[in-house]
Amino acid sequence: MTDTAAYLKTIEQRLLWLSHWMIHNANHLRPKTDEIKVGGHQASSASIVSIMTALYFSALRPEDRVAVKPHAAPVFHAMQYLMGNIPREKLENFRGYGGAQSYPSRTKDVDDVDFSTGSVGLGVAITSFAALVQDYLRAKSWGRDVPCGRMIALLGDAELDEGNIYEALQEGWKNDLRNCWWIIDYNRQSLDGIVREGLLERVEKIFDAFGWDVIRVKFGHLQRAAFREPGGEALRGWIDACPNAEYSALTYMGGAVWRKRLMDDLGDQGDVSALIARRSDAELAELMENLGGNCVQTMAETFAAIDHDRPTCILAYTIKGWATPIAGHKDNHGGLMTKAQMADWQARMGVAEGAEWDRFAAVDDADGLRAFLGQVPFFARFPRRFAEERLDLPQLNAPADREISTQLAFGKILGDLARDTGALAGRIVTTSPDVTGTTSLGAWVNRRRLFARQAQPDAFIEHRIPSTAKWEFSPEGQHIELGIAEMNLFLFLGAAGLAHSLWGRRLIPIGTVYDPFVHRGLDALNYACYQDARFILVGTPSGVTLAPEGGAHQSIGTPLTGMAQDGLATFEPAFADELAEILHWSFDYLQRDGEGDPDERTWLRDETGGSVYLRLSTRPLEQPGRRASDRFRQGVIDGAYWLREPGPNCSVVIAYQGAVAEEAIAAAGIAGEYRRDIGVLAVTSADRLAAGWSAAQRARARGNAAAQSHIERLLMPLPSSCSLVTVIDGHPATLAWLGSVAGHRTLAHGVEHFGQTGTIQDLYQHFAIDRESLLASISRLTEGCQIVGP
Repeated sequence: MTDTAAYLKTIEQRLLWLSHWMIHNANHLRPKTDEIKVGGHQASSASIVSIMTALYFSALRPEDRVAVKPHAAPVFHAMQYLMGNIPREKLENFRGYGGAQSYPSRTKDVDDVDFSTGSVGLGVAITSFAALVQDYLRAKSWGRDVPCGRMIALLGDAELDEGNIYEALQEGWKNDLRNCWWIIDYNRQSLDGIVREGLLERVEKIFDAFGWDVIRVKFGHLQRAAFREPGGEALRGWIDACPNAEYSALTYMGGAVWRKRLMDDLGDQGDVSALIARRSDAELAELMENLGGNCVQTMAETFAAIDHDRPTCILAYTIKGWATPIAGHKDNHGGLMTKAQMADWQARMGVAEGAEWDRFAAVDDADGLRAFLGQVPFFARFPRRFAEERLDLPQLNAPADREISTQLAFGKILGDLARDTGALAGRIVTTSPDVTGTTSLGAWVNRRRLFARQAQPDAFIEHRIPSTAKWEFSPEGQHIELGIAEMNLFLFLGAAGLAHSLWGRRLIPIGTVYDPFVHRGLDALNYACYQDARFILVGTPSGVTLAPEGGAHQSIGTPLTGMAQDGLATFEPAFADELAEILHWSFDYLQRDGEGDPDERTWLRDETGGSVYLRLSTRPLEQPGRRASDRFRQGVIDGAYWLREPGPNCSVVIAYQGAVAEEAIAAAGIAGEYRRDIGVLAVTSADRLAAGWSAAQRARARGNAAAQSHIERLLMPLPSSCSLVTVIDGHPATLAWLGSVAGHRTLAHGVEHFGQTGTIQDLYQHFAIDRESLLASISRLTEGCQIVGP
């Protein structure tokens, strides 16, 4: 064995011990306040420890990026601890408050996590989109010096059940994916049982169909050596034919049972009998568990042999719980070694009592290992996080149309920005899941073109066929067209939204999607926000306002999603000038990276930055004329402003958000003929209003009596007898809470049930979000009727 191979084996054993001790400490030794199991996936960590050792300590370079399978978090944390990158306290408090996270997290862990994982499958798929983003950056004049790294996913075989993986495979094929490895920990066990027979062959066919190189790593160096002995081919044939469940059960039962079973099946063949007899029970068990993925030497050789940039799938056979007392047991996914098992295993691992947390316990050549670790290329830089200065903001002007929808206004603003020569316009990358034209990105794409590594002309232009769309691909292009898979949209936005941190080149990703289909990719949207990726999501068209399309294309709950989603500032403007102000602010907000202290004017933590979600509409509205005051601008960004200031004796305020502005304004005009001082509150972001209000309440509870949010200041002048009528083309709960701010009686109008086809007026009347319904509620409130729903 070479020195390098010996050190890799030592590191593997150190990571195996530390990861398992970390979990054992959390579950059996650390003081508890309850009897809830802490967990930690010892068996899942054991199955992949050899793969991770070979990958990180022999194959990777600093420019490579890795998504570690969720259940291998203990190995990842142990690795960072071994390298001195995180303190012991983090491991001692694994899965505790402030400790190392259950699953690798860019935002919660202090060690160097490239991609958060946790929701299985998403960490796998994002690596393919990260590879695409890397190609995009390197194709630009300002990104050509970005080092070319490999985007690598470590995944368990059960993650292959996740459909988003296969959606990502297809998108990768369409975009000529490169520099991407997916390494499958094929331990053939999941949470509830054994993986079905024949899965591997089907997986191989799928990857091959999408142009991936597939490498099957089944046998370790001990097994390969045994196969070269007389009788070895028969042993190999037996292993190949053994069912997954049987192999797992035999592994759990150990060497003596292995011997009996092999002798029963193969013992009448002289050479095979001799091969088995030459090994003790312990040696025989070690041989049979020496699958390729559990052999650090084999995995290092496998990685080193890959000398191309084609996407590569490495299928590494492993034993779940390898080298531990729970190896192979079908219940070991969530199972833990007992105290007795751990004590026995500790003795076998050679770790002295009291030295459990010692980074170099049981290491004969600690100085040599330290020297080896100090030369591992991947860890030459820590952390491998980058940053880039903020890009200057361009001037954005609202379209001058007298009547326009927010969706069309968005398209015109972006179309004007396509003519801009500034740095920020050059960093915008747009994308859409096959709805580019119908979400108003056409003008931008026609000027900025579509991205591909190799230029591809538009056949319609070449043949002089009239078309409004110019589908010309080039390396300079700034639009990436995706297929109809919303999960892929959000995974791409997540990868592109991390470009400043992963590669030191900031992108301004903008993704458009039909608003009702935001929920089709909600898991990936949450995943992108959890990583603190920065992007603008445009959901359009939205609501039952898309009347002729029917209920399948009419969103209801997306405003509530926007309010509930952490890391996402949600807006729903009604007018073009509001949208222009929001977009201008958003371009800056995406680039912020400040501390978490709230702004005491709004109690929002705006300096931390984040992503933005715009819910837009196709309904054209008459525009209110030029509004350029600082008060208007600030109100739009803070979440609301008075479109019609209430008088001192105001009896009712109509608060609206989005495309129903016309109904609210008309109802206020009619009601104003017989009621004085009526107010109209234009809400641009219920999300930001609610967040500020909640934060101000918390501040007051902590003793800051002066804390007051934006919505509290807006509603403060209203008399207690004043009533609120709220309306939105979305779930009424989006605005219903406004009555709780100062205790005003409130009737909330909105949409709670699936829509149907019809005209806008038909559906507005059906859901009582039209002006007549608002007027009826005003009458009920002001005449002292019992307050019930509209």
